Amino acid sequence: MAATLKAPPLGLYIHLPWCVQKCPYCDFNSHALRGELPEQAYIDALLRDADQEAVAAAGREVETLFIGGGTPSLFSAGAIQGLLDGLHQRINIRADAEITLEANPGTLESGRFEGFLAAGINRLSIGVQSFNDHQLHRLGRVHGGDEATDAIVAAQRAGFKRINVDLMHGLPGQSPAAALADVEQVLALGIEHLSHYQLTLEPGTAFHAKPPVLPDDDQLADIEAACAERIHAAGLRRYEVSAWSTPGDECRHNLNYWRFGDYLAIGAGGHAKISDPDGSIRRYRKQRLPRLYQDLAGTDAATVETRSIAAHERPLEYLMNALRLTDGTGIQAATERIGLPASAFEPGLSEARRRGLLTDDPSRLQATPFGQRFLNDLLDVFLEPDQPDDRVSAG
Repeated sequence: MAATLKAPPLGLYIHLPWCVQKCPYCDFNSHALRGELPEQAYIDALLRDADQEAVAAAGREVETLFIGGGTPSLFSAGAIQGLLDGLHQRINIRADAEITLEANPGTLESGRFEGFLAAGINRLSIGVQSFNDHQLHRLGRVHGGDEATDAIVAAQRAGFKRINVDLMHGLPGQSPAAALADVEQVLALGIEHLSHYQLTLEPGTAFHAKPPVLPDDDQLADIEAACAERIHAAGLRRYEVSAWSTPGDECRHNLNYWRFGDYLAIGAGGHAKISDPDGSIRRYRKQRLPRLYQDLAGTDAATVETRSIAAHERPLEYLMNALRLTDGTGIQAATERIGLPASAFEPGLSEARRRGLLTDDPSRLQATPFGQRFLNDLLDVFLEPDQPDDRVSAG
């Protein structure tokens, strides 16, 4: 018996693509800023794009917004205010929507946090990566460890109640003690949400072309275990492979991604996923090149690729996201998100349970600790023989 596809929560992703310089590990659609930031022209383009997205959002309420990049904190508080005001005029946004802005310590002027808060940003995600000056230099970051600390303290003093810190581990030549020193520093600052993820060498990056010497698998396991134990002892709970928080401080926007929710996208290279009233599910993305995106924004040509997710693809697409969550997901919620019965997850479901990769709870899709450690092996169980392996990294 087929399940009914129910419209999931709706988010909005906004991409601001410029950085001071391109980091050697970064495979995001980011571009080193050359010349003056085209601030107003890009905000205008985003709002023209939002006019198009409002069609998909008709009759629905946006629950979360995430302004990512690039380095969104290069934009002034006034520009962010204009962007959010314009979005409220075009799209139905919940009064208590979570609105996150990514910020980098090396791009923040004194007083800018207060301006972001006044503009309507209620959650910050600060890209620290490390507090070690030597490692920051190797990672191509434009800030030092002291600047990172100062930025976090300034955000707290400005009145931000919800702050995430991005922290990398498995850095070139990094020991468990050095990785723990970074963790200790962020915990000492009272941060209640931490994204703690392993440095990986992604194709197309400078590090992939000329790899640094990274810790080996045994060293990486020691680093991860030591850091996880310390973060847990500080009262943060791991709710996703690389995300930790105190109860209630989980990132609602990212939870919607991992639970196969819907999200609109505006901005150069933005990716979206929408469940349509006819029961179809589609993904689409915008033009990657900022200048060309600005020229095309507000027209159908700004969307350069649209793909329908076929019924046989939906179980794996769902699991690639949901199994990253420590608590997994309920079977009923899964069937409602993919519009298919629980049998669509077979025979992989039974096989994964047999191997000890999934819990035996018949009402849930939840990886065991063993399954979370070997997440790609778990997903392999659900990969059809002729289906391409397009999983995202579990790092």
